[in-house]
Amino acid sequence: MKSAVVLLPGLNRDRDMIAALTKISGVAPHTVWQTDTEIPDVDLIVIPGGFSYGDYLRCGAIAARMPVMEAIREKANKGVMVMGVCNGFQILVEAGLLPGALMRNASLKFVCRQVKLEVTNANTPFTRGYSHGQIIQCPVAHHDGNYFADAETLARIEGDGQVVFRYAEGTNPNGSMNDIAGIINQNGNVLGLMPHPENLIEAAHGGTDGRALFTGVLGLAA
Repeated sequence: MKSAVVLLPGLNRDRDMIAALTKISGVAPHTVWQTDTEIPDVDLIVIPGGFSYGDYLRCGAIAARMPVMEAIREKANKGVMVMGVCNGFQILVEAGLLPGALMRNASLKFVCRQVKLEVTNANTPFTRGYSHGQIIQCPVAHHDGNYFADAETLARIEGDGQVVFRYAEGTNPNGSMNDIAGIINQNGNVLGLMPHPENLIEAAHGGTDGRALFTGVLGLAA
């Protein structure tokens, strides 16, 4: 499968994501710039983490209005897989591709540590490499990862199985409602998550729990 990584000013996890996709798939992903209005024919588009445009206005607010996002929206509407990690999750929410909002951490502090995640829906292209209820390790590094949604939206995404990752065993680092760490859209092809699976794909990272997300969505053997 072919992939693409979106490049935006201020992102600092693009190289990590490119390295992960290259190592796992054996093929370097295309890179797409903020002003691009067309995206190559790929199976997966990834918006990596960082601090796009310095997090001015709101995290992801400026990036969500760049020309490349309209191209991503068109691809998503056609069923192409789209994944946003950390700032990428914030951008997808700001662009309206995922519901809810990501607010300042409840502690009002930047958090950078390992957390535990529960896979609450293993029946998606992104999570099929895991089993339902599986607990995995994953690092987080963010200041605005506190997921919020109004009561109606929260009930809907919970009822529809759109919550795919949840902070487990008391490791919620940001106060996120219902311990939500990652969600998908109703069509199941757009994923946003705050943790960084690309930073836990080989033994040198201290574990490989993030690898199954990539092998699953790329349709590769684990």
